[in-house]
Amino acid sequence: MSIDTETAATQPEGSDAPPARTYRKARGGGGDTVFTTVSQVLLIIWSALVILPFVYTLLASFKTSSEIFASPFALPEKPQWENYVRTWTESGIGRAMINSIIVVGSALVVVMLLGAMCAYVLARFEFPFRRAIYYLMLAGLTFPVFLAVVPLFFIMQNFGLLGTLPGLSLTYVAFALPFTVFFLYSFFQQLPQEIAEAAAIDGAGEWTTFFRVMLPMAKPGLAAIAIFNFLGLWNQFILPVALNPRPENYVLPQVMAAIAGSANYEIDYGALFAAIVIVVLPVLVIYVIFQRQLQGSVSQGTNK
Repeated sequence: MSIDTETAATQPEGSDAPPARTYRKARGGGGDTVFTTVSQVLLIIWSALVILPFVYTLLASFKTSSEIFASPFALPEKPQWENYVRTWTESGIGRAMINSIIVVGSALVVVMLLGAMCAYVLARFEFPFRRAIYYLMLAGLTFPVFLAVVPLFFIMQNFGLLGTLPGLSLTYVAFALPFTVFFLYSFFQQLPQEIAEAAAIDGAGEWTTFFRVMLPMAKPGLAAIAIFNFLGLWNQFILPVALNPRPENYVLPQVMAAIAGSANYEIDYGALFAAIVIVVLPVLVIYVIFQRQLQGSVSQGTNK
């Protein structure tokens, strides 16, 4: 590793202070070059593993079944837009898409609000059993979903929520809340106390301080946990299958399982790949919406 020559700053005559010196940052040698090259190669491989399957699925969704087997990586001779029309109308995926948006969207709003409020109180207020409540929240992360299916089935049946969209949405909230509190707890703990004190001096109450001061400052954490929660709830399979037996209220994972399970010997692979693209598309939209917040949080952290 080579060190650049130090440069001395000029000092006024007669001054006893030692000359100030500035040091340039040492430049890396061959080790840094090797590390950068290996990192770039690994990132290229990882990007290919992520992008190529999606590109293949997208191309296959515009082909017939014979084209998919004859030339799986070639461009479609004639785009088969009817694959999407047939999938949307005949398989029930259109209705399932609406149900998934309603269930996941409502659950996401509720869990983000409740999780942020709970994490804020646990992180910034002192009261009895505060640590016990926090550890109980953490214990919820270790509880397997399949162990709660049978008790949840009878509870929702007794309340008349079995097979309903509101019941499924409340179940999603219950299972996403511990991770939301755990994730946001550290964000609210790191916010400077001086800002809350300044808001209190200006006459802001606890509710105003939370919604208008602290919550906007935790926006990067909210964006990240929103993406994680959306992915987990959108792809949830065990809970809908066990607690949502009515076909008219099926969500996307249930319909995709029904499509794969109902096929006998003849499978319309073009329509099947089109269904996969329809399921993946909302996830990409959510990421595009929240990626600015994630990038902003990284840039703000590097500038501090």
